[in-house]
Amino acid sequence: MQFLAHRGNRFLAHRDVDAVEEMDKPDCDPALLDRTYAQFGLINATVAGWRRTWAAQIRPQLSTSRLSTLLDIGSGGGDMPRAFARWAARDGLQLSILAIDPDERAHAFATSQAPLPGLSFRRAFSAELVAEGQRFDVVTSNHLLHHLTPGQLGGLLADSERLCSGIAVHNDIERSRLGYLLFSLGTLPLRRSLIRRDGLTSIRRSYTAAELAEVAPPGWEVTARFPSHNLLIHRRPHA
Repeated sequence: MQFLAHRGNRFLAHRDVDAVEEMDKPDCDPALLDRTYAQFGLINATVAGWRRTWAAQIRPQLSTSRLSTLLDIGSGGGDMPRAFARWAARDGLQLSILAIDPDERAHAFATSQAPLPGLSFRRAFSAELVAEGQRFDVVTSNHLLHHLTPGQLGGLLADSERLCSGIAVHNDIERSRLGYLLFSLGTLPLRRSLIRRDGLTSIRRSYTAAELAEVAPPGWEVTARFPSHNLLIHRRPHA
């Protein structure tokens, strides 16, 4: 198995910042990429812990009587903003969601799926929305932070502070040997996609909770959650 090739006490001791996920390459096979987007819903429902985060962090910011807004940054194939839209409808909440991603392939897949009320997709960077003066009650991202260079991470967090009038929640993978082993074994049945290969690369690139806290600017807090993910959260003082 792939994880056996990396045995040793030093394995995962440091971020592998030079590793590149196949789906981030411009020449990535489009059929493999679409199957990967299609499988993200299953993976995120299993490992990302968003239902707990929705209940504890996001739902209290929303309302049944007034329209709230949520921005999802780097939305990829769109499975998480779709889940947010379904959960809001289930909870009787009035919520308008904008999901953005600059990648034309991700945008094409996301917009090819059946529409959901209150959910829209746009091909854009967060900085464009800042320049437009937009504001949202909630700002989220899922498994985005480990993709970014230090400069891009700083830019994303600065944009999140400017865009957020309530709470910003960035959910990312935490690097750990146990997480690597479990993901390697658990994704063996997922064939004909990049889920397993890129997921293991993502773990190698990701932060531990201590590392993320070290690079986060003042006003951001890091919480480690099971299984193997971190929440990076910023709250507006009045929120």
